[in-house]
Amino acid sequence: MNSVEVIDITVFIIYILGICLFGISFYRSNKTSNKFITGGGKIPSWVVSFSIFATFVSSISYLGLPGSAFSSNWNAFAFSLSLPIAAIIAAVYFVPLYRNINSASAYTYMEKRYGSWARIYVSACYLLTQIMRIGTILYLLGLTLNAFIEIDLSIVIILTGLIVGVYSIFGGIQAVVWTDAIQGIILIFGAIICIIFILHNSGQGPDEIMRIAYENNKFSLGEFSTRLSVPTFWIVLIYGLFINIQNFGTDQNYIQRYLLTDTDKKAKYSAFLGGLIYVPVSALFLFIGTVLYGYYQTNGLLPIEISETADKVFPYFIVNTLPVGFKGLLIASIFAAGMSTLSTSYNSSATILLIDYYNKYFNKKRVYFSQMHILSGSTILIALLGISVALAMINIKSALDAWWKLASIFSGGMLGLFLLGFLTKVKGNISPVIGTLVGVLSILVLSIPEFFKFLFGIENPFHNYLVIVIGTSIIFLTGFLFMIILKKGK
Repeated sequence: MNSVEVIDITVFIIYILGICLFGISFYRSNKTSNKFITGGGKIPSWVVSFSIFATFVSSISYLGLPGSAFSSNWNAFAFSLSLPIAAIIAAVYFVPLYRNINSASAYTYMEKRYGSWARIYVSACYLLTQIMRIGTILYLLGLTLNAFIEIDLSIVIILTGLIVGVYSIFGGIQAVVWTDAIQGIILIFGAIICIIFILHNSGQGPDEIMRIAYENNKFSLGEFSTRLSVPTFWIVLIYGLFINIQNFGTDQNYIQRYLLTDTDKKAKYSAFLGGLIYVPVSALFLFIGTVLYGYYQTNGLLPIEISETADKVFPYFIVNTLPVGFKGLLIASIFAAGMSTLSTSYNSSATILLIDYYNKYFNKKRVYFSQMHILSGSTILIALLGISVALAMINIKSALDAWWKLASIFSGGMLGLFLLGFLTKVKGNISPVIGTLVGVLSILVLSIPEFFKFLFGIENPFHNYLVIVIGTSIIFLTGFLFMIILKKGK
């Protein structure tokens, strides 16, 4: 090992240890389940804003967006453009709704509208989505550290998942949001520095990099056609709008943050600002992928095995090109950002398992365990499931595409049911149940190409991103239609 590697690895270890110790430092104020879940409702609004922003970013964006831009174009930016709309809706409607319910679980609302079955269904969908999300982040973190110190990818995934699980247990939601805020700020500056370095260290200069990127259509936002089988600008935009409304309206990660401040005004501000910050920052990440394409076209230094897996390009650049010390710091910041996002998913999932399952069903049967013990055990369980997913994702071409497809499938049935309750006066169980069953069946048909072809005799004409759009619409419209039919039948 040469001096360069020693310095970078030392920086990496010090940085990660610092973040972990900072998170663990909240242990003394994290003795109760209320503190673990809401931080007592006393967290500053700017910290919550950056935590929401960092939840959007994670390592999925930091590595996936450059990978997407490198292999394709700026089509993914259409997703970001939907965020301001979703953030406004969240601030005006969703924040007051959930703060008035006065429950740490987002899915208490579903039970109030439809009954226990809705709460179980939506919370189960959420848990499945989080497990997929954790797996994706662990995989990307594994790629990053594997490129840095060449440790077996599987070992990195397993160790990271378990370490973050322990750190989450000690730190609770306070550690999650404060580390999110710190990492969010550092990652923004890290992205800017990387762009400057790429543009000014190419043999041909920044003008040549930009020319190559432009001539290869790397700044394109995608097709503006009406085709439904490819990720056009419109499809990604609509997909982003549905996903982000789903995030702000039904995702425990976000809704839990609505409860972290002491006033409704601060909570609204946090939700809006947190979503808004992501738009320009996502452009920075996409720009990194674009200039990396021009950089390696002019320098011709990118190995074939790296270029074939776009998510590996940015980690490869960091490890092989950045100056001594800085590469260790940047790898550490990416890694720590992923860790803080993982801890968010761990914390929120454990909260759901405690409130929506243990407290509601098991505690009533005199199965007594400490709530903190349940939160700790749930955290480890979610970590193990996420690790399993990450190991299964090894060798996929694009983690961002995989994540978007999986998120669309598992969350497709959540938003429709929520909107049915939020936008209509549908009551009782029959109409929502029928709508949900028809919608979930539609999602399965759209998600399994062989099933679709068997039923209709043609290839599925819809892109995977439309699964959540169609599934949500079918649940809403079917439930609303049956409400009218049943009302007229009385």
